[in-house]
Amino acid sequence: MYHEHPLRILRYSAKNIWLLIFPLIRNLNNYTRSKDWLYNWIKGAWFDILIIGIILMIGYIRWSFTGIEMTGSAIIRKSGIIFRISTSIPYVSISSATAVRPFYLRPFRAVNVRCDTRAGFFNTADMKFTVSEKIYQEMTERLPKIRNEKSIDSMPKPTILSVILFSFFFSSGLSGVVYIAAFFFHGGNISRDIIAASISKISEGSEKISQNLLLKIPDAAVLAGILFICAWMLSFLMNVLTYSRFDIRCDEKCYYTSYGTINHKEHRINASHINYIDLRQNLIMKISEAVAVHISCAGYGTGKRSLPVLLPVRKKKNIRKELEAIGILSGVRTEFRPKRNGLWNYVWLPVILSASVFPVHFIISRLFPLFSGLSFFSAIMIEIPSAWLMIVKMAAFFTNGISLYDNKIMVKCCKWTGFHTVIADRRKIVKIGAEQTVFQKIGGRCNMILWFEGEEPSKFRVKSISYTDVNIISKLLDCKLI
Repeated sequence: MYHEHPLRILRYSAKNIWLLIFPLIRNLNNYTRSKDWLYNWIKGAWFDILIIGIILMIGYIRWSFTGIEMTGSAIIRKSGIIFRISTSIPYVSISSATAVRPFYLRPFRAVNVRCDTRAGFFNTADMKFTVSEKIYQEMTERLPKIRNEKSIDSMPKPTILSVILFSFFFSSGLSGVVYIAAFFFHGGNISRDIIAASISKISEGSEKISQNLLLKIPDAAVLAGILFICAWMLSFLMNVLTYSRFDIRCDEKCYYTSYGTINHKEHRINASHINYIDLRQNLIMKISEAVAVHISCAGYGTGKRSLPVLLPVRKKKNIRKELEAIGILSGVRTEFRPKRNGLWNYVWLPVILSASVFPVHFIISRLFPLFSGLSFFSAIMIEIPSAWLMIVKMAAFFTNGISLYDNKIMVKCCKWTGFHTVIADRRKIVKIGAEQTVFQKIGGRCNMILWFEGEEPSKFRVKSISYTDVNIISKLLDCKLI
């Protein structure tokens, strides 16, 4: 049985940090009741040292009673002093095994390991521990691994350019930050003018005070805009550092990925436990025929700053052979497409927004002339993303659809401004459903929803499919509509 890395003693000790309240109370009493509190503290320092020693001792005892055992068929973690807890995960049940080497653990040659299965609580590790590098290397012989004699040599090595493009497209709030920053840059002066006019009407005698106050509004607005842009740049930089040195290797049964500069991560993924492959694009990527390959698998891409990326941004024409190597065929024709009379189901929201923005602005200008400038500026800032969303939804209407081939299903759909091409084994479908409005019923259309396996419900919706086609798809999938 292996022990965890000695650094875990500090982690176990931290759970008893509340014991430090006793030295704190003693020191507060010395400070409030005596002028010679420093002398009294030194005189009674043995008490503080004793408490710290007790905390570390409790952590050591918990560490010594915790261990990892690797049997012929399972990995077992045992813990507990009075009540022993034993958690066992068979190797065949491990969906992904992750090893993280944070920069602060590297000098100690320590590795954070987590094993995830398709069972357990959502987005939580089924087993995690910290071991030395030597012990981890021994464990890798039992965990899912690449067999060199059967490795797929056609899988590409992502370049730094693909990582940079991936970080650019998938950094949070790219469009939002640009518009919010522009709003603050230009809206600051407008807001200042409105407030200036209001204050001047209230009191002509407060001119000096109002000027001092108002002169700070544009500066604060510009500063806020700069902060938003800096926030996106920080997100972009963190993504570059997170996914730099990206490497991927695979065979028919296992995928291995590694990446990261500050926190280096290794993932060993059981290929049979992958729920689906998701080819993600935005409108710019779709026009340039670029795509990022993501996968859905328990334990992979979990966390606030993690994405389940298998291949960063690449040209779609160059990725076909690579996908064929992992069982995904190229050149598949979309069999079931949205009906021609279903365009409105895609574009109704951006159309209504675009059509109502300026009439609302004119009404506000008539009723509240003071806010005319701010209203016009806000109308422009709303009109631009509405027009962009309209283009995205129109592109979705012409490209969405469902295909069935061999034992697989391909679903092309759109979520807000993102395009998804989901490819999965038919057995990975949990359920399918159809939703229909009164107007869709008249036109013989409906929205088809497909749920796929996963720790969390993963559903994808294709709008305005013929109801007849939906029934055909359900029969081919041998799955009843709900």
